[in-house]
Amino acid sequence: MKLLHIDSSILGAHSVSRPIGQAVVDRLRRERPDLAVTYRDLAAAPLPHLSPTTAPSAHPLSGAAQGADSSVIREQAESQAVLEEFLAADIVVIGAPMYNFTIPTQLKAWVDRILVPGKTFAYGAEGPKGLAGDKRAIIVASRGGLYGEAAPFAAAEHGEAYLRTVLGFIGIHDPEVIVAEGINMGPEQRDKALAEGLRSAADLRAA
Repeated sequence: MKLLHIDSSILGAHSVSRPIGQAVVDRLRRERPDLAVTYRDLAAAPLPHLSPTTAPSAHPLSGAAQGADSSVIREQAESQAVLEEFLAADIVVIGAPMYNFTIPTQLKAWVDRILVPGKTFAYGAEGPKGLAGDKRAIIVASRGGLYGEAAPFAAAEHGEAYLRTVLGFIGIHDPEVIVAEGINMGPEQRDKALAEGLRSAADLRAA
């Protein structure tokens, strides 16, 4: 069994999503020591924004690249490797802090690598069909404020909501979500949110 672990927080040691995401991976590995983990840190090694020259070679966009020199071929191959990592994974753990009401641009660039027609979704007579529904997805969402259903700013939450839409589109309709929020509302609330997130990670079902 293979697990893909994605981090996208730019805050390093000050991140909340990173330790919770690692706790998720540790929890799953305790039950499955043979679990093969691939780790990608999108803040340390960011992907360029999507274009014909940076799209995975399997993406229709890549055919529009002008001047397929060695640098274009290399960028497309690197993007294809990102796609292949996702396709090979049985479990995907996504660390997703919310910046300015949505996911980090680094994570959006990764999403753009995995939404590929014919690979993770297809269009037919009845509309789009997800092709990645056999995967388990776990989202670790962190937020500076409070954006739960009863919060005044609930409608401004476009991080978890976006990822649920993306995953649902490719066939993963029931991702597991761990939320740590209010982390910018003082040290006490931050510590509480982190502790609750770590407990939720420890309570996850086994791989």
